[in-house]
Parts: sequence; structure tokens; C-alpha cells
Amino acid sequence: MTAYLDLLMFAALIVAIMSGFPVAFSIAGVAVFFAYLGWWLGVMDISLLGAFGQRVFGLISNQVLIAIPLFVLMGALLEKSRIAEDLLETMGRTFGQLRGGLGISVVLVGALLAASTGIVGATVVAMGMIALPTMLRAGYNPRISAGIVCTAGTLGQIIPPSTLLIILADVMSNAYQQAQYEQGKFAVEALSVGQFFAAALIPGLVLVSLYLLYVLIHGALRPQDMPPADLSLAKPSRSEILAVIIPPVLLIFAVLGSILGGLATPTEAAAVGAVGALLMSGARLGQHRKIILTAAIALIVLAIAAGVFPVRLQRNDLGLGSYIAGASYIALAALGLLGLLAALRNVLRERVVHDAVTSTMTMTAMIFATILAAGMFSLVFIGLGGEDRVAHWLANLPGGATGALLVTMLIVFVMGFFLDFVEISVIVLPLVTPTLILLGHDPIWLGVILAINLQTSFLTPPFGFSLFYLRGAAPPEITTGHIYQGVLPFIGLQAIGVCVVWFWPSIATWLPSVMF
Repeated sequence: MTAYLDLLMFAALIVAIMSGFPVAFSIAGVAVFFAYLGWWLGVMDISLLGAFGQRVFGLISNQVLIAIPLFVLMGALLEKSRIAEDLLETMGRTFGQLRGGLGISVVLVGALLAASTGIVGATVVAMGMIALPTMLRAGYNPRISAGIVCTAGTLGQIIPPSTLLIILADVMSNAYQQAQYEQGKFAVEALSVGQFFAAALIPGLVLVSLYLLYVLIHGALRPQDMPPADLSLAKPSRSEILAVIIPPVLLIFAVLGSILGGLATPTEAAAVGAVGALLMSGARLGQHRKIILTAAIALIVLAIAAGVFPVRLQRNDLGLGSYIAGASYIALAALGLLGLLAALRNVLRERVVHDAVTSTMTMTAMIFATILAAGMFSLVFIGLGGEDRVAHWLANLPGGATGALLVTMLIVFVMGFFLDFVEISVIVLPLVTPTLILLGHDPIWLGVILAINLQTSFLTPPFGFSLFYLRGAAPPEITTGHIYQGVLPFIGLQAIGVCVVWFWPSIATWLPSVMF
């Protein structure tokens, strides 16, 4: 039995998580139990657990992962201030009079919210509460409605900025460095979050296109499932459409543009996003709107001007133009600060910031506790010989590198039925990705194809998280059966998306190769 203690440990982990006990405590508890069991049976050196302190320090000093709470805060502010509701309502009136028009608007809004929030739960719940009743009133088939809302909400996992991509970038970078060490390279290269954001952008848009194509074809073949919305609803004017679309699009450009353009690190861009979301929320809530909008323009001008003509006032060789520019920058910064204070006053008065910070702390604590517990689990798993077993098993599978990746994708897909993407990313992937990279797979392409697979885990019954989010927010006439049946075609579209990236790797690798 001692020879298979690592496999028993993995089986015990799945049982513990399935029991409903908090995930982080389940992972850590299983790790501690098997560490002492292995020590008692004489198959593990217990002193290996001393490395856990280094892993904790490495986590809390990781500059990349600091971006996670900032991106979560950005999304929470946009959701709590009801900006998502305005976007859905306006887009629904824009496309609603087409066959499948409401479905098209939900997919497009899902893509916009994904690129500006990156939070799946908030997006699914918001659209479940707003779009789903509208679709049902318009006569949409309940299964189709539930499937569209559920799937559009999960786009936040693959379209950057996304917490999944940030975690995956960290995991894949570590795996890539480990693979280089094993190849005898000591001047190792690292991978950045920006590279993974760039790599996931086109595949994310491919998935959006597949969803839209499916909605249009289904609406044409079975118009009774997706009739036009109420014709009495007035179409929004161009100014109304621009008013709800331009702010999130500007936020997307500010965040993604600064990362992909090399102007800011993901953490700095996440801070920009959080500030932008605060200004948008403050403007949405009414008072001092002109001051807030002026401040937003001032900060945009400041960012562009400081990038084009940087000034360092501590130098003693500056000319008159530099002093004038410096004074202008200080004035723009002061105006921006005034607008931020006005926005903060609005969101504090409406208690938006209280709810946003609470949900941010809850989600951040869950993610980081899981990563910490996974660090303990992987240490014990390595101590019991599990890493060597996995590497040997993958290297000796029939089909070589392709066979190993196919089996890994299948395992990740099946685990997605039971585990969250965080657990799979920080427990399973560090064990298999170094071997897959050593077998010759491009780490960035590998990360993207795994990200699409992990996104599918949100949709797969019985434990897909998006299914639970929608079940909690859906009206009573939507049953669990409707939700499960509705997502099945979209799981097939996800599989097509994986195949597209598999057979045309340049879809994932071209943009990062050009930009980095």
C-alpha cells in the first residue's frame, strides 16, 4: 500500500472536497494527514514540510498575484453600481427586435463585462436577474435562455483580464523555468501575465464568434425558440448606446492597452482599472457628475502626456518647458484627485464600496487560501513520490507528446465536473505542465488551451460553478434541468474552440510573439 500512498492521497482529496467541507481546509487537512502517515510508514521525510514557509513567503511577495484583488475590486464596483444592468438593458433594446436578438445582446454584454470585470459569478448573477426574465417574457425557450446566460457569463475566464489567466501565468512560468533547469539551462526565461493576456485575446474572441454564430443559426432554424422581443420597446438612441458602451470600452483599453503596450505591469494596470471603476461608479450614482467626468479626462490626459513627455523635477538641468509641463501635470493630478474624492463620496453614501470591498475580500481570501493549501499539498505529494510517478506516466504514454497532452486535457475536463478552476490550476497543473513542456509543447499555447478547458469546468454538470450561480439568481420557472440541458450545446462549442486553437496554434501564439 505504501507504494501507492500518493494516489490514495489524491483520491482522499477528491472525497474531502466532495464532502462540502471548505476547500482550502480540505486540501491542507489531507496534506497534513498523509504527511504524517507517510512519515509513520517510513516513506516520507517529514523535514520536507520545512519548505512550506518559503512557499508562503513566495506567495505573499509575488508581485503578479497582487493584481488579483485589484481586478476583483474593479469588477465588484462595476457590478454593485449597476453599470452592468444599464449595459444589458440598453443592448437588449438595441438587438431585441431581431430573431435571437436578445441572445446576441447577452453574448455581447457578457464579452464586454468579461473584458472589464473578469468575474464570472458577478456576471452570471447580474445577467440571470436582468436578462433571463426579459428573455422568458419575450417567449424564449427556457433551456436556450439559461444556456446563453450561463455561457456568456463564463467568458470572464478566458477574455483578459481574468483571475484564471493570472493564476495560469504564474503556474506556467514556474513550470517553464523548472523545465529549463531540467534541460540544463540556468539562464532561464520567465513568462509574463501580459503574454498570456495577449495569447488569450484572439481565442476569446473566437469563442464569442462561435456563440454568436450558434445563436443566429438556431434563431433562423427554430424561430419559435427565439422570437423577437416586444416591438413596443423603443430602440435606444445613438447617444444612449454610446453612453453605456464608451465607459467600459475606455476602461478595457486603459487596462489591457497599458499591459499589452508594455506601459504598465498587470498590477499597475489593475490599479488603473480599480480607479477607473471607482470613477465610473461615482458618475453613475449622480452627484458631482461633471467634476468626476472632468477628473477622468484629466487623468487620461495626464497618463498620455506623461508617457509622451516625461518630466523628472528633481533634475537640475530642466528648461522652462519642463517646468511648465511639470506644473501642468501637478494640476491635472490635483483635478483627478478631486474627482476621485467626489466619486468616493458617492459610492460611500450609497454603500456601494462596502459591498464591493466585502465581496473582494471574500473572493481574494478564497483564492489565496486555496493557493496556500495547494502549496502544502504539492510538497507532500512530491515527498510521497507523486511527481516522479506523474512525469514517468506522461513520458511513457502512447502517442508521445500529443498523447500526453490529450490525456491531460481529458483529465482536466473530467476534474472540472467536480473541482473549481483554482484547485485544478494550483494542484494538478504544476504536476503535469513541466513534463508537457519538456515533451516539446509551447508553454504559452499550452496555457491558453488549458484555460479554455478550465473555462468549460464552469459549465459542466453537476458541479459547474456557473450552473450554481444561475440557479440562485434564476426565476422559479427555470429548473435545474433547463440549466443543465441549456449548457450542453455550448460545451460542444467549447470543444470546437479547443480544436480550433489546437490545429491552428498561431491563433494563440501570434499576438504575444508580435507584442513581446
